[in-house]
Amino acid sequence: MEIDKQGKIYRLRCSVQNYDWGRIGSESTVAKLFSLNSKVEIEEEKPYAEMWMGAHHSLPSFLVKSSVNGGESNGEEESVLVSLKDWIEQNPEVLGDKVTKEWGNNLPFLFKVLSVAKALSIQAHPDKRFARILHKLNPDVYKDDNHKPEMVLALTDFEALCGFISFEELVGVLQNVPEIVEVVNNRDVLFKLVSIDLPAIFNRIMSASKVVISEALSKLISRLNMESKARQLTSKEELVLRLEKQYPDDVGIIAAFLFNYVKLNPGEALYLGANEPHAYLYGECIECMATSDNVVRAGLTPKNRDVTTLCSMLTYKQGFPEILDGVNTNPYTRRYTPPFEEFEVDRCILPPGASVVFPAVPGPSIFVVLVGEGTMNTSSYEEMVTEGDVLFAPANTEASVTTATSELHLYRAGVNSRLLQKKLSFPAYRCGYKC
Repeated sequence: MEIDKQGKIYRLRCSVQNYDWGRIGSESTVAKLFSLNSKVEIEEEKPYAEMWMGAHHSLPSFLVKSSVNGGESNGEEESVLVSLKDWIEQNPEVLGDKVTKEWGNNLPFLFKVLSVAKALSIQAHPDKRFARILHKLNPDVYKDDNHKPEMVLALTDFEALCGFISFEELVGVLQNVPEIVEVVNNRDVLFKLVSIDLPAIFNRIMSASKVVISEALSKLISRLNMESKARQLTSKEELVLRLEKQYPDDVGIIAAFLFNYVKLNPGEALYLGANEPHAYLYGECIECMATSDNVVRAGLTPKNRDVTTLCSMLTYKQGFPEILDGVNTNPYTRRYTPPFEEFEVDRCILPPGASVVFPAVPGPSIFVVLVGEGTMNTSSYEEMVTEGDVLFAPANTEASVTTATSELHLYRAGVNSRLLQKKLSFPAYRCGYKC
């Protein structure tokens, strides 16, 4: 399929994952965006967990005939042309030379919106070497051979478990949570010489029998309920009670004591490298990652678990993760740049009567409109963009966005600018109010 790509930005039609941890019906931002994007009714009894925007073969977005081109559709139903993945393979120049040199004819990032009602699984994503091994051994479970570093950017208050707690905190857990000591049941494992053997402790917990875990949880929940009448429980203890209601008798409830409990405010971001344990707990977020769907799970899930693989692949780094506040690129936009080459994310909150220019960069971008409406212009075209619109911008495309009476919330995913522009940390934006 040959399309004139000069100065164009293309609308994408996206799909969703209805995982059971998603928010239900219209309570889900994912559901609302998907309904607007794909022109379908929301099923009010169904969970809407993730909207995918990208070219992963498991759930690719589709290029639609009515690109942002000034009204080709004439108000008629937009017709799907081809999956974004296939179109990029046929038109690799849309990625730009630097991207194709690094990743071939593949879009290196996957963009998502998540609506989380209850905890996702305790999980980690393999590095590139291990991903190739897992994919070769079990391609039905591990869908591709790529790594999956990722970043979440909170849209609402957002909660997650991420990485292992510090040594000092771990000592406190072993002193104050006797049920963990009972599950491990090995003092040599708990205290190895003068240090605590965290990998062995985690392995013993995750590998414990269902009977042992069930007995320990019964004691733990009973103790916490009793103590709550005499003292204020810690936030981690309150979380454990909540998880027990979501996943009764699950080993992940006990394991949660070993992880950092992270609470993000809207506009804060958290990034995760390969082989780092985590579990998202509650809230809504933008998520961006390398293009992969590889997940190794071990708790808080009805899905397939691979405890041995998870325990063997983790880094066991300890300490609280870095929280990103983003860097201002203009009065309306903050950029979140993780230490991964595949992606970065811009968050643009454009007030009424304002404009911003996203300058041409030598890599592709995907935009999603979460709130409001505005006008998007390129060198050749102009069209209204509104909530639910998802747009693909080829490399070297400059786009400006202008608002009239509505505030616009726009998010952009692109290849990390540190890779694309070695001399400039951040491309300079131009912005100003409408006259």
